Amino acid sequence: MAGAEWHAMSGDTVEMYATRCGFLLQIILLGLQAQAPPTEAADQLIEQLSRTIVYKDIAVSPDGQRLAWVQSIVGARGGSLHLCDARLGRDASIAITSATQERDDNGPAWSPDSRRVAFISNSGRDGAPQLWLAEAGSRQAAKLADLRGFAERPHWSPDGKRIAFLYVEGAAGGGPLLAAGPQTGVIDAAIHNQRIAVADAASGEVRLVSPADRHVYDFDWSPDGKQFAATAAPGPGDNNWWIAQLYLIRSDSGGTSVIYQPKLQIATPRWSPDGRQIAFIEGLMSDEGFHGGDLYTIGATGGAARNRMPGRQTSASSLVWQTPEQLLFTEYARGGVNISTLDTRADTIEERWHGAEEARVAGNFPNMSVARDGITCGIVRSSFEKPPEVWWGKPGVWQAVTHGNSGLKPTWGESESIEWSSDGQTVQGWLIKPAKRAPGRMPLVVEVHGGPSGSVTPRWPARTSLSELLVSRGYYVLLPNPRGSYGRGEVFTQANVKDFGYGDLRDILAGVDAAIAKYPIDEQRLGITGWSYGGYMTMFAVTQTTRFRAAAAGAGIANWTSYYGENLIDQWMIPFFGATVYEDPEVYARSSPIQFIKRVRTPTLVVVGEQDAECPAPQSFEFWHALRTLGVPTKLVVYPGEGHMFMKPADQRDVATRMLSWFDTYLKQ
Repeated sequence: MAGAEWHAMSGDTVEMYATRCGFLLQIILLGLQAQAPPTEAADQLIEQLSRTIVYKDIAVSPDGQRLAWVQSIVGARGGSLHLCDARLGRDASIAITSATQERDDNGPAWSPDSRRVAFISNSGRDGAPQLWLAEAGSRQAAKLADLRGFAERPHWSPDGKRIAFLYVEGAAGGGPLLAAGPQTGVIDAAIHNQRIAVADAASGEVRLVSPADRHVYDFDWSPDGKQFAATAAPGPGDNNWWIAQLYLIRSDSGGTSVIYQPKLQIATPRWSPDGRQIAFIEGLMSDEGFHGGDLYTIGATGGAARNRMPGRQTSASSLVWQTPEQLLFTEYARGGVNISTLDTRADTIEERWHGAEEARVAGNFPNMSVARDGITCGIVRSSFEKPPEVWWGKPGVWQAVTHGNSGLKPTWGESESIEWSSDGQTVQGWLIKPAKRAPGRMPLVVEVHGGPSGSVTPRWPARTSLSELLVSRGYYVLLPNPRGSYGRGEVFTQANVKDFGYGDLRDILAGVDAAIAKYPIDEQRLGITGWSYGGYMTMFAVTQTTRFRAAAAGAGIANWTSYYGENLIDQWMIPFFGATVYEDPEVYARSSPIQFIKRVRTPTLVVVGEQDAECPAPQSFEFWHALRTLGVPTKLVVYPGEGHMFMKPADQRDVATRMLSWFDTYLKQ
């Protein structure tokens, strides 16, 4: 429930799509009707952001002296591998022979001797993945193996003779954020599990290791190279991440055993250097790859797992071992991140660095890598005010390695972390201020993050961003981290279980009051928006209050009862609602916007991707149809071919500019 390409759609196809949802109606689809014209401010900001260089998949060599990353420009599909001597700061793009026009490299991984980098590229015929090797100091790469299907996350064996990676042979992958395939034929008849594959680093021979009946989400080599620690579950993989367990998998035979069954969700298993312990994160998580929770350790043969941070008012997000007794880990804290260390013998935690930015070494969109010494890092740093660059060194004393975005300056105003009280607890959020303050009071739009298990931390907008568009147009923007968010401990993250839309909405409204009390904000010109969980909260908020004079719901959920049977990831719901919808329908109905739909007076724009697997389009149809029937100003936009995460820059731009136009219409007049 977090936070694809366009294809042509004829009028007949649109009519069939509407009929499938039970009614014929007018749908606004790009390509069938003119796009909403962006304002001059939007044009300027979009043009500026399009010049941003994007750095991703950063990897520091084990000796800490070299860096690798994938580099592209905002709006470009894919990217190319770059290698750099971190001490000199000179990088070189790696050349490969590619059969595809759009090169897309990913997952660079250094060999244990820091001399070679393994990476995956879609350079085969028709974009098929290939495994490549590049030598440090060279500008050329050599193909190691042709693959067929989906592959990611190469990881060298400790002896440097093998390369393991995640592989969906003969099928697509990438997770539920991407556009869902056609749901036709015998459903669930063909399950393509993601497995651990191992390539011989000399010959390129590839063999599948993990069992065919298990979908592997993450893994780590044991120090002796004989086993993997892995999180896995039976397929289908997109749905069953929420019930994954901790496995040991033999690297030769593929023999498996379960050593831990978590109470909640589990992520990032990592083996201690002496092979005696495995560390991982466990907590209430609503999205695969967006991790947060408490840090645990368990013996390498199983037994009782130990929570290493009970009651700590932060949320661990990733980890690496420094020594057999000490871990370095990242954690959401106070609206930003900590880099901290855990001494497993003394059972003490020390905060080494705190910043108002992002830092994580695992999960979706990691931006940090740690060398063998457990402290030297490569990291892509950015904030609301500073565009991304690659940095290197020890936390807090990093040195800039790249300067590709040095000419970019924000056209929006300053950001501020603000805190407020709600139901006796402290809640944090970010307020972005307009660069130019007009006389009198100004409008404010609340943007609710996805999740709900997530956190807003400062970052430079890597693609068209509604928040920055709004601020550039003279709005204040509030980005709250209400209960259910990461950053204040597991009790806070779990505080909206069986209570969606109630306590979290009170937190948001209290944040609006706090912003109004401090800044010249017009309480008669308030708006609310969000995507996924944020889209749901937008839908629910307008059924509970008339304070918002305009709303824009992206990929929202109108009816938890029908949603349970429509989405392709229903396992995520049980920890949050306590039971299936069939066992406890009342708890689902209580939080469903459709139950209170006749209360809505707020003009609401509704947008969604046609092939969204996480928050399917019928949910947006249901909400829009009700508002239209009740005479509430509304508009529905369905984007052909898009999934939960929109992939085409033109679509991202259109969503942002349509929402901006919607708020201008109802809050600027």
